[in-house]
Amino acid sequence: MNEIVINNRDMDRALHAAQAKLTGGLSHASLMLAWADWVLHLGDQPGRQVSLMRQAATDWGELARLALGLPAETIQPAPEDHRFLSPSWQHGPWAFAVQAFLRTERLWDLATTDVHGLSKENGRIVNFVARQLLDMMAPSNYPLFNPEVLTKTQETAGDNLREGIRHFIEDLQSAGSGGTHPLPMQPGKDVAITPGSVVYRNELIELIQYSPTTETVRPEPILIVPAWIMKYYILDLSPHNSMIRYLVSQGYTVFCISWRNPDAKERDLTLDDYRRLGVMAALDAVTAICGAQKIHATGYCLGGTLLTIAAAAMARDHDERLGTITLLAAQTDFTEAGELQLFINDSQLAFLEDAMWAQGYLDSSQMAGAFQLLRSNDLVWSNLIRRYYLGEEDHPNDMMSWNRDATRMPYRMHAEYLRRLFLDNDLAEGRFEAGGHKISLADIHAPLFVIGTETDHIAPWHSVYKLQLHNQNNFTFVLTSGGHNAGVVSEPGHKNRHYCMLHRSHDGLYVPPEEWQSQATCIEGSWWPAWVDWLNGQSGTPVNPPQMGAPLTGYPVLDTAPGQYIFQR
Repeated sequence: MNEIVINNRDMDRALHAAQAKLTGGLSHASLMLAWADWVLHLGDQPGRQVSLMRQAATDWGELARLALGLPAETIQPAPEDHRFLSPSWQHGPWAFAVQAFLRTERLWDLATTDVHGLSKENGRIVNFVARQLLDMMAPSNYPLFNPEVLTKTQETAGDNLREGIRHFIEDLQSAGSGGTHPLPMQPGKDVAITPGSVVYRNELIELIQYSPTTETVRPEPILIVPAWIMKYYILDLSPHNSMIRYLVSQGYTVFCISWRNPDAKERDLTLDDYRRLGVMAALDAVTAICGAQKIHATGYCLGGTLLTIAAAAMARDHDERLGTITLLAAQTDFTEAGELQLFINDSQLAFLEDAMWAQGYLDSSQMAGAFQLLRSNDLVWSNLIRRYYLGEEDHPNDMMSWNRDATRMPYRMHAEYLRRLFLDNDLAEGRFEAGGHKISLADIHAPLFVIGTETDHIAPWHSVYKLQLHNQNNFTFVLTSGGHNAGVVSEPGHKNRHYCMLHRSHDGLYVPPEEWQSQATCIEGSWWPAWVDWLNGQSGTPVNPPQMGAPLTGYPVLDTAPGQYIFQR
């Protein structure tokens, strides 16, 4: 009987995996339940319906005035919406089309937002789906009605459309080959070129030690834990904007984890395996090589979440090697985890787990698709118009090239991450286990330096900020301009950068996020020097640099940076 149940379960998983390929990984059951919830609640609210009809009538009246050439109220696109920036959209029938579209967009937003009785979860889903459908129908998506496309076609005698067809064929060929076409900027050649050596390797990580560039270094080394959802070299891009190179130049011995890009063979790796084989194995290596009593640990995005888990487990086990902890756009409390919560509920996770089970991992294209949908008007449709209709070539910079170098997520680990952290919020609520025993964020005693970014839609700064509610230790919070990646890669000299910073002493009073900026000190420029100043204040007198690796203690130099795992695609 058990064997029959298991076989039937496998059949269900195979079906869901096939469905996921058609729906982009979205659960149709979740979507249908959300729409049913919205329809039933809005249908039972005649007052709300009358209000929406009045707004629609007002909109039609303003559009009629606009069509007749009379003065009319105009709506401006959202700041992040770049589809209608060209002056050619401000005149004639194109101006009317833009206003009609923006008013429709606004009406649907009103209809799907704050419907009394509708669950927040379903409300977010309905609003999101409505936005996606409307984005598909934007007037800019139709080449025969897009004034920019018409003008370019006339000026080039159709060369833009011929180039667009060529781009389309190239993209089809790339998709047919698995999307592993050469990167515009190659790791080890154009990016990830800070000199160093691989001093440790296991089945999950390579550990890179970077060569010193100063005569002396601080006795406390820095260990960087990047996210496994991305290649580590977001922190070691070109020489001018490499965080790793900058830290080395400031007199620190820097180590960085390079995660393996897993495939189906690693399907059963757990989140605790990532802690044990990743963070803890790297800490052991750094301790052996440097002989340091204290280590400055830095975690980025998911790597910061994992570092926090490791730090809490170390505090529980009386392991006091962490001198400081820096978290870069990393969440620990997931109750306000931003737009990614659209994809996180029981129905969606059950569907996604079955899709991952079938192939053993979450494919990078599936993850990238989810992120693109969050900003489809900018990342999908505007890119389509530029590349296929206007015939413009891509001119990728180092960060754009890195963004194409995506990684996979092991089935079991990613399912645990999404369910235990995102859905159940076990880490913040004291239910999360590491090494078989529960941990608490309150146990962490190392000083914390936490970065949030102003326009982060992956780890919103309000969510990152919530760590203060769970830990009363010394806490320095920095809010920097930019998004999830650009806000972190914010090197000195970068134009139009600013940040605000506020320190809370041990057991200091909590400042709500809406009041925080009024009390913080705001400064123009990069936050990197402020971070180094903070690290210097937590570090000892400079000493001679340690050797590269430690052969006598089992950590010989195995390879030159950037190692081998970075090239797995």
